[in-house]
Amino acid sequence: MSVTHPTPRPAVAATTPLSRMTALARAELTLLGRTRGALVAALFVPLVMPVSVRSAAEEMDLAGAGLSTGTLVLPAAIGFSLLFAVYSVLVGVFVVRREELVLKRLRTGELRDAEILAGSSLPAVLTGLVQCLLLTAGCVALLDLPAPSAPHLAVLGLLLGFVMCAALAAATASFTRTGESAQATPMPLLLISMIGSGMFWPLELMPDRVASFCELLPLTPVVTLVRGGWTGDLSAYEALGALATAVAWILVAVFAVRRWFRWEPRR
Repeated sequence: MSVTHPTPRPAVAATTPLSRMTALARAELTLLGRTRGALVAALFVPLVMPVSVRSAAEEMDLAGAGLSTGTLVLPAAIGFSLLFAVYSVLVGVFVVRREELVLKRLRTGELRDAEILAGSSLPAVLTGLVQCLLLTAGCVALLDLPAPSAPHLAVLGLLLGFVMCAALAAATASFTRTGESAQATPMPLLLISMIGSGMFWPLELMPDRVASFCELLPLTPVVTLVRGGWTGDLSAYEALGALATAVAWILVAVFAVRRWFRWEPRR
């Protein structure tokens, strides 16, 4: 009597959160490369806007505030990259993928909610990181910017900026109905940040009451930490205050995402 052995099943490779997010990021990068509007916002706008800041800097008394053209333009350039290459692009990504039922289908697989959002954010974050490095090198070369006095503050500010902009993008997408409206809903934060976060006009040159209010804006702590990383004149109290403000905005954005983010098309 012959014994029949069961056919062994093929081994299924175990996946990890990192491998799942990496696979999603590769797919998202391909889709991002096919969207011309997102590419323009991500690649060209952050590289052009610092020219306007440099022109405006020539009419300011930066020396009286302990600043230079380089220490004004570089944090502003990094801020533009975070706003346009990360925040604005990701609002459109989250909304369009939701309306196309991509997010809904992803939730039926192994990916967890946090992995979906993080994996979808990676291409924009990497684009912003490359831009920030290029802009830093350009400012150092063209504006005679010295080496940073406290590089750890600049790195901390940059990391907080990436996390904050990704979280705020997901929160903004929660209240955005269509892909077309995703071009308008980021505008309030873009305008408020460019005007009040020390990008075009440093807080040191603002009236005290206005500066105190602007210190609470989302992007202000990022600009403050990056600028303080180069000038080295940021006290421990000021650095901790900027850190607390940034973390508070991240927590608010995460709460909004957990409470109101939609995974299916809005009706």
